[in-house]
Amino acid sequence: MAQNVPVENRDTRAVESATAHGVEDLCEWASGVKLDDLPETVRQRAALVIADNLAAVIAARNEPEVELLQEQLLSGGTTCEATVFRGGGPRTDRYSAAVANGAAADWCELDEGYRKAPCHGGLCVLPALWAEAEAEGRTVRELLRALVIGYEVVTRFARGFPFPDMTLHPHATLPAIGAAAGLAAVRQLPAETFLYAVTGASTMIAPGPFNHALKGALIRNVWAGTGAWVGLRCVDWSLFGIGGVAASPYDVFVVGLGTEARPSELTADLGRSWGIADGYHKIYACCQYSHSAVEALETLLARRPDVVAVRDVERIIVETHWRGLTLDNPRPGTSLAAKFSLPHIIATASHLRHAGAEAFSATTLDNPAIAGLRERVELRRYEPECPWPEDRPARVIWILRTGERLEAECRSARGGPDRPFTSSEILNKVRKITTPVYPNLPNICQDLVGLDSDLLASTWTDVVAKITVGAPS
Repeated sequence: MAQNVPVENRDTRAVESATAHGVEDLCEWASGVKLDDLPETVRQRAALVIADNLAAVIAARNEPEVELLQEQLLSGGTTCEATVFRGGGPRTDRYSAAVANGAAADWCELDEGYRKAPCHGGLCVLPALWAEAEAEGRTVRELLRALVIGYEVVTRFARGFPFPDMTLHPHATLPAIGAAAGLAAVRQLPAETFLYAVTGASTMIAPGPFNHALKGALIRNVWAGTGAWVGLRCVDWSLFGIGGVAASPYDVFVVGLGTEARPSELTADLGRSWGIADGYHKIYACCQYSHSAVEALETLLARRPDVVAVRDVERIIVETHWRGLTLDNPRPGTSLAAKFSLPHIIATASHLRHAGAEAFSATTLDNPAIAGLRERVELRRYEPECPWPEDRPARVIWILRTGERLEAECRSARGGPDRPFTSSEILNKVRKITTPVYPNLPNICQDLVGLDSDLLASTWTDVVAKITVGAPS
């Protein structure tokens, strides 16, 4: 009968079958990974991801929408088993805590991400994993192992099911899968149950539009939190045999959402190439697609400190990669839209001379100086297109009122695996953000990244207690 099936259908069936086998093999491998299988550099990287993402959650504590959301979740909690990192030590049930921390984690655009595909691996895994590990008294060693495994699974999904264009946002399509994988790992589920959990979660992802970030729709910031809740529940249900099947991810992503399928990405070099080693960290509080432009702008600001942008700059030309060209909203209406607007990012960084969280606060949106500069920003495509890791380059050109032309370029922004920040630089970022809120946290993070044996043997419950003890509310 196969000879009567059209060639294109046979090819489709072959890809579908290979993808299902890839999902099975990935989950079987993930369920068997031991801590000793992880190189020390991978464990250190995981520790840094934990520290950086904790800081990202804490950075959002005073955002008014985050405060209200977390108050609602804390008031409705049924038990006190996991901490919401907002200052002090407020605790609620693990499901509510996962949503609360997940919603805060991406609010300020300071969380880390994965460089080889659109995916914030730590954001996908950690909100659910923190809550579970605290509620169940898991050790820090177990936390590190589960993070690495969850990160591996979710980033391989990101590479294995790439969207042909930026229609759906990865914060909507991936966190449920990452959360389920991290939870399945920390609970040490066998391969079959691990598969139920991850594939079940893949059927419950959200089709959140990417353009909602550009439009500033704040629901985008909650997708990761709801994904954490879904991942937790899918792991719970997998214990009863309620889950998906190996073909579920193909049916959802390829058939339903129109992605490609690249089965080899699911299993290539498993145990030798680690996704968490290909992540990036951020010091600019805006979309990573803009970071090369900000870095190029900083070069101009350093070369010509005498230039006052509002007074002296006639036009600003930003040549950027194709993903950067999507960040084209010249009049952002919310702080989220501002973080995804290259005109605003370049205008505010030119005026304030930095791209920290304050550069994207609500007060900057109607600042007349910044608004005027936004109208002078023109986006163009950077040519020629460059291969990874220089696939997100930018060139910034100032045309001064005197007619003088100044330009600088950045082929690849700092923070990724090709130009990483040092651990000390990220720990310094963590210290600045967290010291006023949790004075004990910076030293704990220092020991964590140093893989201190006593800390690794401690339960996450005890570590969180040390973080929150005596902390101002």
